[in-house]
Amino acid sequence: MKTNVYNFDLNLSWQLLGIISQIDRFDASWASLEKKEGQILKQLKTMATIESVGASTRIEGSKLSDEEVEAILGNMRINKIEDRDSQEVVGYFDVLDLICDSYKDIELTENNIKNLHNQLLKYSEKDRWHKGEYKQHINAVQATFPDGTQGIIFRTTDPGFPTEDAMRLVISWYQYEQQIHPLITCAAFVYEFLSIHPFQDGNGRLSRILTTFLLLKSGYAWIQYVSFEHEIERNKKKYYQSLRSCQARRPNEEITEWIVFFLESLINVQTKLQKKLDVTNQENSLSPKEKLIYNYISDHPHCKSGEIATGLKIPQPTIKRILKGLFLKHIIVKEGKGAGTSYLIA
Repeated sequence: MKTNVYNFDLNLSWQLLGIISQIDRFDASWASLEKKEGQILKQLKTMATIESVGASTRIEGSKLSDEEVEAILGNMRINKIEDRDSQEVVGYFDVLDLICDSYKDIELTENNIKNLHNQLLKYSEKDRWHKGEYKQHINAVQATFPDGTQGIIFRTTDPGFPTEDAMRLVISWYQYEQQIHPLITCAAFVYEFLSIHPFQDGNGRLSRILTTFLLLKSGYAWIQYVSFEHEIERNKKKYYQSLRSCQARRPNEEITEWIVFFLESLINVQTKLQKKLDVTNQENSLSPKEKLIYNYISDHPHCKSGEIATGLKIPQPTIKRILKGLFLKHIIVKEGKGAGTSYLIA
């Protein structure tokens, strides 16, 4: 069934309705999960924040691993934030932390979007001239081809009045839209934001911040405990393909491909969140020796039973018995056979 969403066409198929229904079924069970898993969720939120900051900045070119991101965030009140990658990491963390803590008190307005952009780039001297303000120059999306030449693959909205009008229109639409499912309005808003590219730089990072913000505002509280950004990074090629495929037909394009990608990404992060809850519950039920072995494997991936026995000073027969139990509980996985068998956290 064809329908209209903002200025776009959408094929509202049974597949799409099924995806929305699956997301909402998980959401319906979330309130009881949240009450039961309070302490675990604190751990998951910390992990998700590190993954989100790392992934979102890497999508835009940062080279920092999650471990390096965690080190920067752990020492950001001590160390000077001088290199660009670190500036982007700390800026993203601050804005993500702000919206997770205060989303109920923040409305979707032009001023608030500009303020979030200003906070996102506040540590970057290079971006001082444009942060918090709409773009002053054309910022078409370009690609570098194998021969070294560059070409425009998508022309964004022109700066000045066209950008101002486009942002005003899509924000007004989002504020007053009541009939379309909030997951679709969120995906459509993010798509239009990326298509306008309203700021000189930082649009990709801010779009992912706004995704979390709009989902939280729509009642999907579980999104802060798992990294949507990490899922986008994992499927970066498909992310750009779905965007460009739709944007190539502007204006008045059909955005079904983008909506399906967006919603399937949410299904994937829901699945990961459920698995993390299951594994964390299992970890919390481990015996002291099981925890010792689990932590050793976590710190020494691909280690063998003999190495664990030597490192922990526990007899090897005991190590092998406990390893078998952890494997059967799907808490660890093994690679190789016989004497070459090594172990990893599942």
